[in-house]
Amino acid sequence: MIIVGGGQSGLAAARAALSARLRPIVLQAGAEPVGSWPDYYDSLTLFSPARYSSLPGLAFGGGDPDRYPARDEVVSYLRRYAASIDADIRTGVRVTAVHPRPGGGYLVHADFGEEIAAAGVVAASGSFGNPHLPVLFGQEAYAGEVRHVAHYRRPDPYVGKRVIVVGAGNSAVQVAHELAPQARVTLATRAPIKFVPQRIRGRDLHHWLHVTGADRLPRSVLTRLVRHAAVLDTGVYRDAIASGQLARREMFTAFTPDGVTWPDGTSEQVDAVIFATGYRPNLDYLAPLGALERSGMPRQVGGVSTTHAGLVYLGLEFQRSFSSNTLRGVGRDATHVIAALAEHVRNAGRGPRFMQRLPVRR
Repeated sequence: MIIVGGGQSGLAAARAALSARLRPIVLQAGAEPVGSWPDYYDSLTLFSPARYSSLPGLAFGGGDPDRYPARDEVVSYLRRYAASIDADIRTGVRVTAVHPRPGGGYLVHADFGEEIAAAGVVAASGSFGNPHLPVLFGQEAYAGEVRHVAHYRRPDPYVGKRVIVVGAGNSAVQVAHELAPQARVTLATRAPIKFVPQRIRGRDLHHWLHVTGADRLPRSVLTRLVRHAAVLDTGVYRDAIASGQLARREMFTAFTPDGVTWPDGTSEQVDAVIFATGYRPNLDYLAPLGALERSGMPRQVGGVSTTHAGLVYLGLEFQRSFSSNTLRGVGRDATHVIAALAEHVRNAGRGPRFMQRLPVRR
């Protein structure tokens, strides 16, 4: 089987596949099997404590289990995890297309002309490579900097500048708050920001998600309960906005050549606009199969394709639960989709050598 993507989802899939006695090949576009974590902004930390941030089979470790691990700690953890599983992980291999294979299965095409046959495919390529950058009226004439938060690293380039950060989620608020001491920043949102307390009764929110089972609520329930982006906060961000340390305004209506126009009709010169407007699944390589909606979203239920047998997904937001696309939750989803994939492989019969089931270890 081929696993496209060598980040947290791909590594969890590889471990689950080995447990199901399959031989996975993991294809990772980057130089290391650590996904997109090295490319996130420098100050990023996990929203969940270390004790709730592990993949199956290897504790996060490294000291205080209640700390919030930094970006580089996550990278180191994923390196250790990749080294701990006996999987064929190939780095520097970018999958460009997946086609049906005559007689069944798939042909996975990669850059440099490589082609691999497989009875099953796990699409675990995440979404960081497909940031959603909206196009607003007048944007093409705007002379300032426009970028997605995916390409933001640190505040240094913005010292003394006028900056707008667009978005009402965690990344938008974190980046705006980080920029505020060094730049003139406004957080632009379409509605007031909703905050969720990081700690409740002295315990981190993730403790309560775990003990109540809320972390495992199915998608059908979640979509009724969670309708708006919310920001996890110890009180720092809420206080910053309330005190005016971090300005928040209703979303601007248009770009001008040197800035933006606000809803009250006033225009303002702006040096840079950073959009923290989310991501979309990075699945263009599946387009030849006809497995995607016109929007690019996969046709699936619970991570199992509804269009192609032997095709499954991992790392989709709310794929099966609140924690589906997180370190703490993707392992459960991996077990689920790999079970479906293993059943397909068994039913498909004996495939190429790298698809054979491993012998039972006694």
